[in-house]
Amino acid sequence: MQTNASYTSLVAVGDSFTEGMSDRLPDGSYRGWADLLAARMAARTPGFRYANLAVRGKLIGQIAAEQVPVAVAMEPDVITLVGGLNDTLRPKCDMGRVRGLLEESVEQLAPACKQLVLMRSPGRQGPVMERFRPRMEELFTCIDDLASRHGALVVDLYGAASLGDPRLWDVDRLHLTSEGHRRVAEAVWQTLGHEAEDPEWHTPVPATAPPGWGARRVADARFARQYLLPWIGRRLTGRSSGDGMPAKRPELSPYDDLS
Repeated sequence: MQTNASYTSLVAVGDSFTEGMSDRLPDGSYRGWADLLAARMAARTPGFRYANLAVRGKLIGQIAAEQVPVAVAMEPDVITLVGGLNDTLRPKCDMGRVRGLLEESVEQLAPACKQLVLMRSPGRQGPVMERFRPRMEELFTCIDDLASRHGALVVDLYGAASLGDPRLWDVDRLHLTSEGHRRVAEAVWQTLGHEAEDPEWHTPVPATAPPGWGARRVADARFARQYLLPWIGRRLTGRSSGDGMPAKRPELSPYDDLS
């Protein structure tokens, strides 16, 4: 790992996690860890450029076809790639195909930048995630292997106790809160070799009294009505939450204030 590294450009590739859901700004748009990371990098590098190609709901095949070639053509200093997790949450998931597409993406991205960054995505505690955990861990094993072979860095968010805490996840139970995204940005920042601003980002948040039975049932009902049932509906009809949506920042352009 480099220390005191100086990079002049960043391209983020992926799905809703990298798009920034659910770190919502007052105008209704999403910020997220990639924007926060870009802000830090721009603060120390005049003329810093940033692109975020991520779109919610994208599967690894779509990321490989739609985003990877664009990122390669941009030839930035740093590329972050987080993808494949949406695939693992599908009832019918061909993990061999997922691994193959991820490998193809890494083989294209690694030579196109000075530093490729991969991630072991965070995993929320709970019974739903337990069902898909073996697939997730198979994906992470593949990521570790690819990083070793292609000189990529791996940010281990899955092993961070703090990010497994349900309190750092939004009410949809699929996306991190603003505090969760802040911690992810810190983790990537440190992995890139920069001095820690929050050395304890992985430390669990202080314990609080758990919500009562009634509050939990109300939250469960709200989750099912607003998020789970629409998610199931999209799966049954082959639709995605990102259908027709453009990338949030499709051009590699000078960074501006995203806060």
